[in-house]
Amino acid sequence: MNIPKVIQKISKELEKKNAKAIIVGGSVRDYFLKIPYKDIDIEVYRLDTIEELEDILKDYGSVNLVGKSFGILKFVHEEEEYDFSFPRIETKVGEGHRGFDVKLNGSLGFETAARRRDFTVNALGFDIQKEKYIDPFGGIDDIKQKKLRHIDDVTFMEDPLRVYRAVQFSARFGFDLTEETFILCQQMVAKGMLEELAKERVYEEWKKLLLKAKKPSYGFELMKELGILESYFPELYALVDVPQSPKWHPEGNVWVHTMMTLDEMASIVKSKELGNRTQKEQLKFLFAILCHDLGKATSTTIEIIPSTFKVRAIGHEKAGLEPTKSLLYRLTDEHDFIESLLPLVEHHLKPSQFYVGKAKASAIRRLATKVNIKELIIVARADFLGRTTNEALTGIYEAGDWLLKKSRELKVEKKPLDSLLQGRDLIALGLTPSPEFKIILDEVYILQLEGKIITKENAIDFVKTKSLNT
Repeated sequence: MNIPKVIQKISKELEKKNAKAIIVGGSVRDYFLKIPYKDIDIEVYRLDTIEELEDILKDYGSVNLVGKSFGILKFVHEEEEYDFSFPRIETKVGEGHRGFDVKLNGSLGFETAARRRDFTVNALGFDIQKEKYIDPFGGIDDIKQKKLRHIDDVTFMEDPLRVYRAVQFSARFGFDLTEETFILCQQMVAKGMLEELAKERVYEEWKKLLLKAKKPSYGFELMKELGILESYFPELYALVDVPQSPKWHPEGNVWVHTMMTLDEMASIVKSKELGNRTQKEQLKFLFAILCHDLGKATSTTIEIIPSTFKVRAIGHEKAGLEPTKSLLYRLTDEHDFIESLLPLVEHHLKPSQFYVGKAKASAIRRLATKVNIKELIIVARADFLGRTTNEALTGIYEAGDWLLKKSRELKVEKKPLDSLLQGRDLIALGLTPSPEFKIILDEVYILQLEGKIITKENAIDFVKTKSLNT
């Protein structure tokens, strides 16, 4: 492992006091997974008190004591932050992640301290002075075999969030849960143990799943198999086995299609075009596509006709708004974020519909008043490509490309047309402020959308003419 020089110096200083610094956690795991690691966490053994560790660290940088009561010191050196921790024993005394009694004990052995961790792959260590890896529970073999295995039944069950961690780790690393871990997680779900979890903690695991997994569908399939969706996210579970028209969706039912579109969107948000977007923006697209067909659970109908049948889901776009809100508010209270993605759900069919109908400029301008067209096309593209029709398999979304070109020509690609007239313009024409102003301005704007008023001069002339005739 590549160990920063300041950490090596601190390790040598600890060695003089017969103490030992061991790198623990995700950075060691990621080293064996051959993926980049940034955060380096260090656990320090054989000191009597955490104050001794604090005094040593102060000689090399600044120390933040915010986590001291939990045995964690945040050490900052040249703008780089590292977590130094003391070995500890955690005992469950109440519900939630705060319901633990934490006892610091510098004399604990590494294996004893590591037993409180969730999975074998997260219980690896690296002895800095000996330059030796420590693997008390077989985590390296599990990495080689792509297996996710819990360490201890009792400690694992003390924090039900570990079930969600199992889901997102499996999806991110392409690991299979071992049979015993799968059964334990399934039992925890069935017993209702996940009910004690705060939505904020669950949401953090969902975000890791959506943003870090190459194929988030892997995690959602696992949530379905473990019973999480049926128990806690019925809006998604309702999509399982909902039929679709074989003509437009030869890949299968709504759940299958949704999972394909989710993986497609995961690829899109990591692309060159969207890779520099903020995580919040990327999440908006991922949640929009996850929820885009929730309305099909209640709007799908099957019409039996001679020798065949016809499946329809008329109005599913609008029908999906309430289940989308229901699902998302169960994960987060970020009202503005939820509201920002609802138009993407409601209008996700518009690009294809407009392309087939060769929509007029006025219709495109009106659409821009309801949704960001460029963002909408991103969602519609994932929807189109997340299926197995011959057109989708080409990887080309002609409807989206067409609408993007048209909206750019009309200058409404990212926002609606600016109003040519404001209230101050009406005052400048000699009109007295009144409720009538809004009526006039709305009428002018509608004519703008229809392409009947192009310039501010046109707008002023219209108002003058209207005033003369009233």
